[in-house]
Parts: sequence; structure tokens; C-alpha cells
Amino acid sequence: MKTITFVDRVRMQAQAGNGGNGCRAFRRDKYEPHGGPSGGDGGHGGSVTLRADKNCASLLDLYFQPIQRAVHGEPGRGKDQYGRHGDDRIVRVPLGTEVHDAETGTWVGELVADGAELLVARGGKGGLGNRHFATSSHQAPTETTPGERGELKKLLLEMKTVADIGLVGYPNAGKSSLLRAISPARPKVGAYPFTTLYPVIGTVEYDDFKRIRVADIPGLIEGAHEGIGLGHDFLRHIERTRFLLIVLDMAGTEGRNPVEDYRHLLEELKLHRAELLERPRWIVANKMDLPEAAERLKEFKRRTRQKPLEISAETGLGITQLKDVLYHHFFEGGE
Repeated sequence: MKTITFVDRVRMQAQAGNGGNGCRAFRRDKYEPHGGPSGGDGGHGGSVTLRADKNCASLLDLYFQPIQRAVHGEPGRGKDQYGRHGDDRIVRVPLGTEVHDAETGTWVGELVADGAELLVARGGKGGLGNRHFATSSHQAPTETTPGERGELKKLLLEMKTVADIGLVGYPNAGKSSLLRAISPARPKVGAYPFTTLYPVIGTVEYDDFKRIRVADIPGLIEGAHEGIGLGHDFLRHIERTRFLLIVLDMAGTEGRNPVEDYRHLLEELKLHRAELLERPRWIVANKMDLPEAAERLKEFKRRTRQKPLEISAETGLGITQLKDVLYHHFFEGGE
């Protein structure tokens, strides 16, 4: 049986609480047997609200509990007693969650910052008790109003990873190894394609307590924008990153040519969303500890006119320099 550990797209149903009905009552106190109307108002129904939580890694909880209900408001009571308002339903979601109407596709909103909230289903208002309908000529009203029904919304939620840097590359290019080398994150590493099955976030920490969030995106292959491989299910996680690191296997250990890999990766990004090519990016030549890498690097520079950052995530070659370059770019205004 397959164990589900990560979900970044889910449908949910948000049912807000109904408002309580207004009450019809009259005072019957010992010394006021024919008192006036005393029916209280019904309580408002609870609303359903999404709240971004930095400690929430995916939409997994909503996958298993797609129906979220708020509490109904209580009806009013006699002696001018108002009904209790229904409790709101607060649903935790990851940072970077986008919300659309599942039936119309209409944009509802997004939650990017920790603690941000989005009201998705409003609770119904409580009804009015008969005390509101008393007038000088109508002193014993029996009229009340019922509580309003709470909203029912069917929603589509998509998580797009919020990070400063996105690692982009073919399977086995060494993205996960690079993330392990520059941060405390421990994504799975293996000598087979698609070791990374979902985005993993690592944080590069510096001595002055500054931090850079880096997202390891599952490996892309040609046709990814059409859903081939892990496809655009994960290409969307690149959209919120501020910067791209194109990670290439410069030694060609999988029998691929780094030049063609680079061109295909740029094409997939363009076909998914053209503005991704306008985002700042650097090329990282990984596996430079292998003997084949030096000659291939010369060919790469000649054919692309690019100058990659040379590293080996396996041995640590160039990792310190890479972290210094990232610090300079993000915190010192470097290019």
C-alpha cells in the first residue's frame, strides 16, 4: 500500500455555520404577567478561514479531511438572551497556497506570509427575535426572522513553494546532494532517476544569522511542461522563487550532454511560463571532481558562452564559494 506523505493540490469543501433563528417570547415575570416581547436574536454561524502556517509542509491534512465545517449559531432564547455565535473553523495551509473556486475556476486568493488569513466561507447571520418588532401600535409582536444559511464553497487549493532559490535540473544532476551540502536539509539521495518526488526546502544559514531558503525541485525532463515525468505538477513550485540555480551534471554520468541539458531545461521553463526566463539565474556545474567534467566544461563554455560556478556537491569543492556568492547577491546587492 502506497504511503502518501506530500500533497500540493487538493479539492476541499468549506461549509460555514448557519445563523441561529430569532426567538419569539414574552416576559412573564411575577409582577409583570403581561410584559412585552423578550425574544433574543440567534447567534451568527461560524466562518471557514484558511490560515498560512510556516510549520505546515503540504496540503496532506486536507487530502484526508476535505470537508471542513464551522459551527452553527444557536437560536435566541427568552428574556432577551442572544444565542451563542458558532465557532469559526480555522484551517492551516502551507505558505504559498493559492485558492480557486473549484466549479468556475475563479481566483479567490492566496496566502504567502506566515499567519495570513483568507475567509473562504462566511457564516450566516443570526435571525432577529420578536423584541425588534415592537412599536407603540404593535406591542405584542410575534414576528421573528430565521437565521441565514452559511456559505458552502467548493475550492481548489494549490501549493506553490515559497523560497528564495529554486534548484532546477535533470534527474541525478545532484540537486539533492547540493541542498544537503549547503543546508541542514536531508533530502533523499540515490543513484536512480526521480529520487526527489516532491519539493524539499533547505535553509542556508550564515554567521550573521541571515538565511536563504532553497527549494529542491524534482528533476525535469524534456516534455515536463506537458506532464511528462513528474511534469508541471512540480514546475509550478518554481514560480514563487526569486532566483534559479540551473544544476548540470557536467561529467555527463547519465550519458547526457550538459549543453543539450541546459538548452532543454530553458525550453521547458519557457514553455511552462515564459517570464521564468526573465528571472535571475546562475548555472552550477556539478560533479567537477570527476575526470570527464573538465573537458565537457570547456565545450560547454565554448558553445553557450556561459561561465558556470564549478562545484562538487559530493566532495564539497566550491560549496563555500557558492554560499559566498549567494550571500553577496541577496544581502549585498551583487549581480
